[in-house]
Amino acid sequence: MLRVLAVDDEAPALEELLYLLRSDPRVRSAEGATGATDALRLIGGALDAGPDDEQGLDVVFLDIHMAGLTGLDVARLLAGFARPPLIVFVTAHEGFAVQAFDLKAVDYVLKPVRRERLAEAVRRVAEMVGDRGPAPGEARTGAHAPAPVPVELGGVTRFLAVADISYAEAQGDYARLHTDSGSHLVRIPLSTLEDRWRVHGFVRIHRSHLVALARIDELRLDAGSMSVRVGGAVLPVSRRHARTLRDRLLRRGR
Repeated sequence: MLRVLAVDDEAPALEELLYLLRSDPRVRSAEGATGATDALRLIGGALDAGPDDEQGLDVVFLDIHMAGLTGLDVARLLAGFARPPLIVFVTAHEGFAVQAFDLKAVDYVLKPVRRERLAEAVRRVAEMVGDRGPAPGEARTGAHAPAPVPVELGGVTRFLAVADISYAEAQGDYARLHTDSGSHLVRIPLSTLEDRWRVHGFVRIHRSHLVALARIDELRLDAGSMSVRVGGAVLPVSRRHARTLRDRLLRRGR
C-alpha cells in the first residue's frame, strides 16, 4: 500500500485531495504539506528514513503553482536523488505537461480533481512502485545520502547540504544549524534531526547540541567535565552523552 504526500498551498484544494486519497484502498497513509518548504522538510525526513521504513514515501501529489518554489522546482530537486518518491502533478494549468513528463512524472491530473481520474493516477503509481527495484548499491549497503535542508534567506528558499553543517543547536521547537559561513534557523526539533542524521555521522552530546563527528577538532577534559571544540565553538558534553561520544570517536578512529 502507498505512502503519500499531497502538496498544495490552497487549503481547500489540499483537504479535498487528501480526502480522496485517503478514501482509496491502495493508500496506506496520506499526509499534507501547504507549500514547497514544508514539503521538502517532510520529503527529507522520508528520504533519510529509507524506502522500507514506515516513515518512507512512495509518491508526492504535487501542485505546480505555489508561492516561492513551484512544484516543478521541487521535482527537479528530487530528481538528483538515487531513489526519490514518484511524482504526480495536480494542477489547474494544462501548459506544463511537457515539462512535467520531462521530469518523469507518473501522471498529470487537472483540477478540479475527479475521483475516477485520481484513482487512475493512484493505479499507475501502485504499478510502478511494485516494479521498482533497489537503487544501485542500496541492496548491498542500505546507504543513501542525507536530504538537503531547506532554509530561508531573505525570503528565498535555499538548500543546505548536511555535509556543510558542523553542529545543530536546540532553540525550543527550532534548531539552529551552524556552518563555516554562518547559521540558519529551521523549524525542526533537535530530536528529529538526531534521528535523521545519526547514520550520517552526527552524535548528540548534550540536550542542546548535535555535532558532526568529522567536525570535532578537540576533545577536552577539565576537572571531570568534558567538552569538544568544533571550529571556534567549545560545546559542553553532558555526562549522559559522554560515553556514547567516546565510543563513536573510538570507532571512527579505528
